[in-house]
Amino acid sequence: MKFEGIYTPVITPHGEDGSIDRDAFAAMIEHLIASGVHGLINGGSTGEYYAQSMQERQDMASFAKDVIGDRVPLMVGTVAIRLEDSIAMAEHAAKIGADAILLGSPPYSVPTERENALNALAIDRAADLPIMLYNYPGRMGINMGEEFLDRVGRSRNFCAIKESSGDINRVHLLARDYPHIQMSCGMDDQALEFFAWGARSWVCAGSNFLPTEHIALWRACAVEGNFDKGRRIMSAMMPLMRVLEQGGKFIQCVKHGCEMSGNYAGPPRPPLKGLNKDDKRQLEQVVRVLKRTVAEIEAE
Repeated sequence: MKFEGIYTPVITPHGEDGSIDRDAFAAMIEHLIASGVHGLINGGSTGEYYAQSMQERQDMASFAKDVIGDRVPLMVGTVAIRLEDSIAMAEHAAKIGADAILLGSPPYSVPTERENALNALAIDRAADLPIMLYNYPGRMGINMGEEFLDRVGRSRNFCAIKESSGDINRVHLLARDYPHIQMSCGMDDQALEFFAWGARSWVCAGSNFLPTEHIALWRACAVEGNFDKGRRIMSAMMPLMRVLEQGGKFIQCVKHGCEMSGNYAGPPRPPLKGLNKDDKRQLEQVVRVLKRTVAEIEAE
């Protein structure tokens, strides 16, 4: 499977009581498809999978597939502490006809490279679907290092990796030593560098509420090869990256951004709380400037 373009990890809209608003979720999917994103992810951290029961995760994956149909690829997240839960999600993804799975390291347990590879291969056997790995040591506690990549590379299904370490040396390693594993940008403030090193896709939560602007950067760099234009768009996006990443309010910012664009998102589930007025005002100001600047660049 070739991963091309913008893949959006879709938010999960909630009512004030924490219940999942399926109508708002379906509306969010329709908005993203109409906006031109190239693929959707259900069960990512932006979708708050960690705050959902296994039944909820499976039900939402099924619902996402029903809404999407075959219009764009659907990737289903399988990250869990227990291998049995990851396998259950992988099997469910295959059952509902998902196009791929997103596979990360099990949080908290800190396995060795060999143990982590065996864990990943067990999930692979359960789904037999194309796999995008998810390297996020800041949340999982470990890197998917060279021993891991060499071991899982024996399976044809491991065809991409969302690299979210923030270490630019990982980008160099993947581009030079693992060209058979498609590199996908998973660190938003390094998107320009990922594209310069050959990445063809970007998994970006911000595309929930700014799909046009994220597509513009991808198109300038990955399609047109116009890195002068890409640098200008990236420069305009950097204030947004700083706001999203500050103070552990990433999901709250993304959800408020969705509300700003006219899509109901609701509050995050506990332990997270919504943004205060100052945080909302800061995000709103940054988004206004970003949208205006990118529109001006695109119009030239």
